[in-house]
Amino acid sequence: MEIKINKEIKDYHESMFFGLSARQFVCSVLAVGVAVGTYFGLRDIVGKEMVSWMCVLFAAPFAAAGFFKYNGMTFEKFAAAYIRSEFLASGRRVFKSENILYNLYREGVNSAVKKNKKSKKA
Repeated sequence: MEIKINKEIKDYHESMFFGLSARQFVCSVLAVGVAVGTYFGLRDIVGKEMVSWMCVLFAAPFAAAGFFKYNGMTFEKFAAAYIRSEFLASGRRVFKSENILYNLYREGVNSAVKKNKKSKKA
C-alpha cells in the first residue's frame, strides 16, 4: 500500500468532485455554462463551425482560471501582481541605500563639534 504525502503542507488540496478541487470544479462548470450559452445564443446568427470555435474561445479563460497556478499564485493573484508590476508600478526603480552606522557616526561628530564650539566661546 502506498500513500502519497506532500513535501509541503500548503500543496495539499482536497478533491471535492470527480477528483477536482472546489475551485477547479466551479471554474469547469462556469466554462461549460459559457460554452452552452454561447452555442445557444449564437447558433442562429453564425454558422455551426464558427459557433463551435467561439464556444472554445469564450470558455477557455474560465477553464484556465481554475487550473492555472504560477509560483503558488492562483490566476486572480497572478493577474493582479502582473498588472501592478507592469502597469501601475512600472518604470525605473532606483535603489538608494542608507548607511545607518555612518549617520550615527556623523551625528556623534556633529554633537562633539558643537560642544567644542560652546566650550571655546565660554
